[in-house]
Amino acid sequence: MTTLKQSHGAQFTRIYSYGAARGDRVVGNDELIEAIDSSDEWIQQRTGIVTRTRASAGLGAVDLATEAASEAIAKSGVSPEQIDLVIVATISNVQQTPSMAAVVADRVGANPAAAYDENAACAGFSYGVTQADALIRSGAAHYALVIGAEKLSDIVDPTDRSISFLLGDGAGAVVIGPSDFPGIAAAVWGSDGSKADAVGMDSTLTEYRDGSAKWPTLRQDGQTVFRWAVWEMAKVAKQALEAAGITADDLAAFIPHQANMRIIDEFAKQLKLPETVIVARDIATTGNTSAASIPLATHRLLAEHPELSGGLALQIGFGAGLVFGAQVVVLP
Repeated sequence: MTTLKQSHGAQFTRIYSYGAARGDRVVGNDELIEAIDSSDEWIQQRTGIVTRTRASAGLGAVDLATEAASEAIAKSGVSPEQIDLVIVATISNVQQTPSMAAVVADRVGANPAAAYDENAACAGFSYGVTQADALIRSGAAHYALVIGAEKLSDIVDPTDRSISFLLGDGAGAVVIGPSDFPGIAAAVWGSDGSKADAVGMDSTLTEYRDGSAKWPTLRQDGQTVFRWAVWEMAKVAKQALEAAGITADDLAAFIPHQANMRIIDEFAKQLKLPETVIVARDIATTGNTSAASIPLATHRLLAEHPELSGGLALQIGFGAGLVFGAQVVVLP
């Protein structure tokens, strides 16, 4: 039998750079409280959100993705032509096809890179990093652009008290490539489809087409999601530390999905993080941006704390599916 030739890639990978783009509008709690019959105090107590960024009508998720990607590429030292893999994590592409990734690849000058979208909701960025790392080490790609991009304001019902006030718009991107040292640890990722009803869309596109349902929007069972995130995801975070062969004391930063400030604070407590670990709390002024939240929060953390460069960060995403993904990375 003829033996097939197989590719082999770099031994290690790392994240070279982060890029970010937030919605162009700052939306305060006061703009949203009438529709949900609530108050600024109630929103801040429950979520820690003071303002969130949202995109104007003419600004799409693909535009935010392009802006974030352009910054990441410019800071990476890698030319766009060298990028041969583009992954976009999103739940808010307004077109079933073509993929947002193919459009962004062309816009940033990475044509003809392999490009695809993946839907793992708020764990989408972690999933993308895991895939890029594996594909580069296998030899299937050399340099990857991974983007989390969302315009959640397109799929929110302003009157929904379960989730509407949480959501923002934005995109975060990274360039990943070969490394002389391990820059991305083994991922701990998975799903629990038995809890699929806990958070997701309230109707289908075919139901909307047939007139039996309104435009599909996000909704959640807040208590179910909160309990799952706090108890089950704290275990996943600990497993990610073990997979990386480190302890919480070795971390420079903890960057969880920006779902809810109460969840973030409970996480930090359960992980017994020392005071030296900086915890990302971007949710206060950006809101929950699903797949974009981890790279957006990391981008802000690096801007505010440049001393974190070269340090270890635990990143964990979790959301609709239910899905989860976590890994320790070396910050660029």
